Amino acid sequence: MKILTQEETKRICDKVMSLTKADECEVKLTGNRTGNIRYARNAVSTAGLVEDTQLAVSVAFGKKQGTATINEFDDKSLERVVRRAEDLARLAPDNPEFVSTPDKQTYKPSNTFSKSTADIDPDFRAQVAAYSIENSRKNKLVAAGFFTDSTAFETVANSKGIFGHQAETGLSFTCTVRTEDGRGSGWVRRDAGDANKFDAREASDVAIEKALRSADAKALEPGRYTVILEPAATSDLLAYMFQGFSARSADEGRSFLAKKGGGNRLGEKLFDEQVNIWADPWDKDIAVTPWDNGSLLARERMDVIKNGKVANLDYSRFWAQKQGKRAVGTPGNFIMAGTNKTTAELIANTKKGVLVTRTWYIRMVDPQSVLLTGLTRDGTFYIENGKIKHPIKNFRFNESPVTMLNNIEEIGRPEILGGDESPYKLLIPAMKVRDFNFTSLSDAV
Repeated sequence: MKILTQEETKRICDKVMSLTKADECEVKLTGNRTGNIRYARNAVSTAGLVEDTQLAVSVAFGKKQGTATINEFDDKSLERVVRRAEDLARLAPDNPEFVSTPDKQTYKPSNTFSKSTADIDPDFRAQVAAYSIENSRKNKLVAAGFFTDSTAFETVANSKGIFGHQAETGLSFTCTVRTEDGRGSGWVRRDAGDANKFDAREASDVAIEKALRSADAKALEPGRYTVILEPAATSDLLAYMFQGFSARSADEGRSFLAKKGGGNRLGEKLFDEQVNIWADPWDKDIAVTPWDNGSLLARERMDVIKNGKVANLDYSRFWAQKQGKRAVGTPGNFIMAGTNKTTAELIANTKKGVLVTRTWYIRMVDPQSVLLTGLTRDGTFYIENGKIKHPIKNFRFNESPVTMLNNIEEIGRPEILGGDESPYKLLIPAMKVRDFNFTSLSDAV
């Protein structure tokens, strides 16, 4: 598939606008080319390239809205998708929360494209798998992994003059390595926008080392422990909390930011003073498009938590209008301030504790406190006098990231993560947390 240029997407958007008879129109044109390689039991199982391009046309007659999609772009196809969207809008009931498409926005470009990632080919993917497979075999281990790389573009436009076009690249790698008898397991995840910042050998070696060290795990009594959460473990927990920063859900009493008796907790200190989290579309490591694809509003750099205080909430256009607030584009990334301390340094500063590689099978227990339950997996270790003493059996935990961010003892170095449970790009550090609540043992490795 050809990645369309700005000129090519502009022509398509202008054609759609000229065809519609609706009161207003929004166009979203996206395309992606995603390569992948998957391996298991030390052998490649699948590899391929998936390509897709799609046009979505949304129109409105008054408060009646309709949307239609298509993946053909000749003039007849464009007219067909416009008419289909208009037919659906005429049949639709009035939307009681209708907000007119936004006025023209200024989009400051962000650096979301890397040529090194766009140039990834089958040989590159094969080498990623080969590192894991060959080194695992040498250590009498069994590897399974999945590597994907993508090159994409996104274009947005509307009948009030909005137009934005941007190309984006990214890659993601996960690898699980186990002992042949299944008693030890190690795991690693790496995400990057720039392939030059990805080291497949380093990533695979992390999973291999953990697999070797995690065999013969001993049982440790459930309870509250000082815990060092590696960035992958931390990010999957925080992702649930980030979804609670909607002003509407807080005002309506449906999130942890709801105030008893009504209203929200904007400006209140809810976390340790070390906690600083912000969103920035132009961050050098995890840049995102400068617009929110849902609302078409321009994104801004904004503090989310500042010195432990709730600094900003996310207002949809409807809710901002209702509450008399200003709406901006919903964040596409979250960045948490860290330090230069490595995970090894956090371990060295710990008298007694537990190192958690990964959290998984996470489920929400109580949205109003963000109480989560889940399991540790693929490398959990007991720390004593600043050193890893031995592997331990995995735990089930019941914990809230809100509580967790109030019990921070030390923060480590941030890492780039996509996050299995997150719609955002994340830059999240490892952290040492006291009184983390392990409720029971798990026999899974």
